[in-house]
Amino acid sequence: MSAVNETKLNSVIFLLTGLPCNGDAHLWISISFCFMYVISVVGNSVILFIVKTDPSLHEPMYIFLSMLAITDLGISITTIPTILGIYLFNSREISLDACLAQLFFIHLLQCIESSVLLLMAFDRFTAIHNPLRYASILTPPRIAKMGLMAVLRAMVIILPLPFLLKQFRYSRANVLSHSYCLYQEVMKMACSDITVNSIYGLFTKLLTMGLDSLLIFLSYVMILKTVLSIASHEECLRALNTCVSHLCAVLLFYTPEISLSVIHRFGKGSSPLLQILLGYISLLLPLLMNPIVYSVKSKHLRVRIIRVFIK
Repeated sequence: MSAVNETKLNSVIFLLTGLPCNGDAHLWISISFCFMYVISVVGNSVILFIVKTDPSLHEPMYIFLSMLAITDLGISITTIPTILGIYLFNSREISLDACLAQLFFIHLLQCIESSVLLLMAFDRFTAIHNPLRYASILTPPRIAKMGLMAVLRAMVIILPLPFLLKQFRYSRANVLSHSYCLYQEVMKMACSDITVNSIYGLFTKLLTMGLDSLLIFLSYVMILKTVLSIASHEECLRALNTCVSHLCAVLLFYTPEISLSVIHRFGKGSSPLLQILLGYISLLLPLLMNPIVYSVKSKHLRVRIIRVFIK
């Protein structure tokens, strides 16, 4: 009996969904996605290379930026095969095991990125509230421990997800709403009661992105309180200007991600096209824009990037 169940489990296929368009449009869409992925991979790789090779950038702010770039590269690598596979080769099928592996890494890396954004908020608060002790508080060993804790927290929370989904029965063909696998989507395809899984999925969102976004908000309340106590108007603006890049990264990450989660849970009558577009925005926009935003706003980083390409 177990052998029969195993055979049925291995034959489960999920069908990924792309934008509804004809073959000619697929070519242009694939070119657009290739272009976005190239910019994302090159941009994040350049940031990592410059921070690693330039000793003057071995500061907490740029170390956290490197962590953000690594997670963005990881998400790019995880999603490239299925997204480009649909538009370049019309390959929509993905096996259950491959789907579970992909959703695990997507949610793991997103959880880590949320933690890194929280650490970057703490970095900005420390730099503004206590600048004289900034370097002594955020030492390299302490930053390494903070990064390790972010990874361990994500592993503990996200690791149960594929195992919870693996125990379900599925029909032989299941059509997903995106070009990649997500926990909420695969869970809805199960031919079983998913109440416990739905509660755990909501718990993971609240414990990671919900808690992190709340703490980031509180960090900026404290930053504003500190900045408003500064007598000089110019110093006040200079302090706030150091937070612009991080604020952009926070908005790019949390706004579409929270919107997509709300649609998945409560938007039963929402347009499938809206879900697909919002899914691409939540996944690809931070990967594409983070290196651009930080390169534009950080003068030190921008100068070194220009030197690399001029040489």
